[in-house]
Amino acid sequence: QVQLVESGGGLVQPGGSLRLSCAASATIFSISDMGWYRQTPGKQRELVAAITTGGSTNYADSVKGRFTISRDNAKSTVYLQMNSLKPEDTAVYYCNAARRNIFNIKISSWGQGTQVTVSS
Repeated sequence: QVQLVESGGGLVQPGGSLRLSCAASATIFSISDMGWYRQTPGKQRELVAAITTGGSTNYADSVKGRFTISRDNAKSTVYLQMNSLKPEDTAVYYCNAARRNIFNIKISSWGQGTQVTVSS
C-alpha cells in the first residue's frame, strides 16, 4: 500500500497563501505523475493541478496564475503553493500518485486529505 503523507492545510484569510506538501516513498514517487485534487461536500473531487515525472504541469482554470505545483525528486515530495486564496478555494485537498504497473494498468493512490479553509 502506497503511503502519501500530506501536510500544510489550515485556516487562512482571503488573499493569503498556503503551501501544501505531500511526501511519498522514493520508489513510487520516481515513477508517478503527481496531482492535487480537492473536494467540497456534495461535489465530485476535482483536479486542481498535476505534474508529470518529466515536470510538465497543468492546472484547473480556476487556479491558473494563483497556484503552483512543483516536485522535489530528491525529497520525494510534491508541493502546491497557493496564493491569492479565495473563499471558493475552501475544500479538502488530496494528494494523488498515478503510475502504471508492468501490465500497463493505471494505479492511483490517495493521501488522507488536508483541510484548507479560506475565511475572514
